[in-house]
Amino acid sequence: MPRYQSAVLNGTVVIPHVGAVRCDIGIRDGTIAALAEAIAPSDAALVVDARGKLVLPGAVDSHFHIGIYRDLAQDARSETASALAGGVTTVLSYFRTGQHYLNKSGPYRTIFPEVVAATEGQAFTDFGYHIGVMTTEQLDEVDWLVGEQGVGSFKYYMFYKGLNLTADSTRGSAYTMADTYDLGHLYLLMRQVAAAARKYGAHGRVSLSLHCEQAELIRVFIEEVKRRGPGGLEGYHEARPPLTEQLSIAEALVLTDATGCPVNLLHLSSAEALAAGADGRRTHPHLDIRLETTLHHLALTHATAHGILGKVNPPIRTDADREALWRGVLDGRIDTVVSDHACCAEAEKGEDLWKALPGFGGTALLYPYLVSEGYLRRGATLARIAELASANPARAFGLYPRKGTIAVGSDADLVVLDPNREQVVTPEALHSAQDFTPFAGMRVRGWPTHTLLRGQVVFQDGAVRGTPAGRYVKRPVALHAGAKARGA
Repeated sequence: MPRYQSAVLNGTVVIPHVGAVRCDIGIRDGTIAALAEAIAPSDAALVVDARGKLVLPGAVDSHFHIGIYRDLAQDARSETASALAGGVTTVLSYFRTGQHYLNKSGPYRTIFPEVVAATEGQAFTDFGYHIGVMTTEQLDEVDWLVGEQGVGSFKYYMFYKGLNLTADSTRGSAYTMADTYDLGHLYLLMRQVAAAARKYGAHGRVSLSLHCEQAELIRVFIEEVKRRGPGGLEGYHEARPPLTEQLSIAEALVLTDATGCPVNLLHLSSAEALAAGADGRRTHPHLDIRLETTLHHLALTHATAHGILGKVNPPIRTDADREALWRGVLDGRIDTVVSDHACCAEAEKGEDLWKALPGFGGTALLYPYLVSEGYLRRGATLARIAELASANPARAFGLYPRKGTIAVGSDADLVVLDPNREQVVTPEALHSAQDFTPFAGMRVRGWPTHTLLRGQVVFQDGAVRGTPAGRYVKRPVALHAGAKARGA
């Protein structure tokens, strides 16, 4: 009888905060049972030979949108398959009531079990949800969501406040199906999340994520750009300029300081946004502030993102912004890199920039792009790459050390990556239901050959293997470690 159910042998193992080491990994009951100098192939029922390759902890893509533009169950199946191609083994998806997603409102006591049930049996990765608290009624559900349902993180969309969201004059209240969704609501939500963080924080971080763009300024700049141009993505960048991020972050920091709420500043897209977030953290050392950016803001500019196909909020910006974000990645100011994956069809982009759906997929590029551009081209260490994509999001969102590292006792979520494999990005290479990609034509070096979820090979040599086996992971994991309910 073999000692291990599976083993990853002969690879260079990348351990966050430690570095790259030569060791073999033995796996038993879905968790890492041994890190050894050598494990005999006969000691494992299944062997993955990682000779000449890197072995990284499965990525935690902590900014994802399952079901935002498509049926939730269908989207979970196709887009978590895409995630495996990028070495992602856990996705944390946003969900809110209102238009898109399930197109309904009401209490999460009714709606959230429906969301989890629709995802279970469809996800190829493990998964969790961040929840957008949209209504006064939902404010009172925060403690229940954390303590009973395993939702360790929440979201507020600062640009929904009073924003004329679409060209047909749909107001924010109709879009969100919210009663009062303004800075007063944000303050009350911060108080609730801060209370939950105090109550449950010893078991893992509980936090609030913020989409920082200032609605009233966006309205003014959209009107100006519609009158005088420019067109295309450059115009979209000017219609939602960095000033709107900067002011929104300033508003958020005042309320964060007043409430003590742990916050995550999402998808920073500009030099100004990064400076505002980093300055806020430096001048408020008593606050828990984490900074995030995305693959597309690191990889693309408004001149290279294939026009309307690259529409996203906040916008793709300039090369100077891109370089500023990379400096933040390399010097440690930015904590996490994510995909903000939101699958949609090219037909839904259409020809009218203002009516086009914002967002697109990119999760399959998470490790490949970070290894190619960050490690091979810009000199980031492999440990830093693993921290950005795996350890830091796992710590930020209550998953560590079950996820986010390679250590005895952690889930055996592993990625075997060939740093010499080079491929041009196409929609087909990303294994998504999306029929386009604004990353098309990029030459990327460093792609997974195997992705393992809890010790099982679920992606190998360009193909998903098996049926969806992803589980709902309750967070913070230490709080729910003894639970026997779904996937806990």
